[in-house]
Amino acid sequence: MELTERKKKVLRSIVDLYIHNAEPVGSKAVAELPDMNYSSATIRNEMAELTAMGYLEQPHTSAGRVPSAAGYRLYVDELMSDYRLSLDETRSINTAIEEKVQQVDKLVEKVARMVSQATSLPAISMASRQASVSVKRFDLIQAGQGSFILVVMLSDDEVVNKLIKLPLDVAEEDVKQLMTALNAAAVGLTAAEYSQRLMERVMAAAGPAASLAPVILEFTLQTLRRPSGAGMVVAGQHRLLEQPEYRDVDKAQRVLTSLDEEALSNLPALIQNENGTQVLVGPENVARELKDTSVVVTKFDIGDGMQGMIGVVGPTRMDYAKVTARLSYFAESLSKLFSKPEQPQLPQPPKEEIKEA
Repeated sequence: MELTERKKKVLRSIVDLYIHNAEPVGSKAVAELPDMNYSSATIRNEMAELTAMGYLEQPHTSAGRVPSAAGYRLYVDELMSDYRLSLDETRSINTAIEEKVQQVDKLVEKVARMVSQATSLPAISMASRQASVSVKRFDLIQAGQGSFILVVMLSDDEVVNKLIKLPLDVAEEDVKQLMTALNAAAVGLTAAEYSQRLMERVMAAAGPAASLAPVILEFTLQTLRRPSGAGMVVAGQHRLLEQPEYRDVDKAQRVLTSLDEEALSNLPALIQNENGTQVLVGPENVARELKDTSVVVTKFDIGDGMQGMIGVVGPTRMDYAKVTARLSYFAESLSKLFSKPEQPQLPQPPKEEIKEA
């Protein structure tokens, strides 16, 4: 049986009414719609045929119909109208996003200051995407003659996109085949699981569009590896000058100028797959500028696919037991803090411990 334009119009109207009212829809309700120029009898016949085709269902003995799973699928794929957000809706969404970002930004800054106070050492704090984030879905959308938009949805619900030029010999159906290959082979994998073998598997299944697979997978890998969220904050750099090792002005200046995001940028990757607190003593530090210092770092869960990191930088003779205990306390408390619907005040070590530092 053919799905005519009239049947599609009736089906769309029934789905819209059912979404709005949550009650079975009768032919009379459809006929009363302003844009419906068919009689109740005609609509009733169309509803009967749509039911026979599996797009509608009749609950119990009611005269009304409700959409079936197939009806909803057709509605989503072909029939629903574009929804334009109102100004109030866009403001509400943007405000919610900004509040979440500001919340994490402020947390990172406050935690760095508090850790520095608790340890009497320069402290670092940051938030980034967890290493376990993977791709949830690939979409390739035609963007006019000779190009398409790659849309990558991640498991933490972040969406990234990239405009890619098409080779002359790649047609629209070839792009669809490539999208199928990507969703079959490269979904659910973390950055660590991307490999040459994966590349070869996607290219083997992608057909004429295989040459685009390396471009897409490289972009995806860079996205999975890219830190996301608040940047790194360093607080309490002046506390380093209180240590005897750094009374030499030149030595202190070299270390202080190295306490920036660039020198510390490898720390998150260093602890991604580690549990507990990590201690990097002197030459174990990846940054050349930190070879004469020790770095102690640990991590905590923020939620929403985000992970926090806190740490301190100081002389190699630092009191590792006290520092690691205090960082662990912060990390455990912060993880508990973010697991609660309503967040209390940020945790602080007992005051007598701060005085001893």
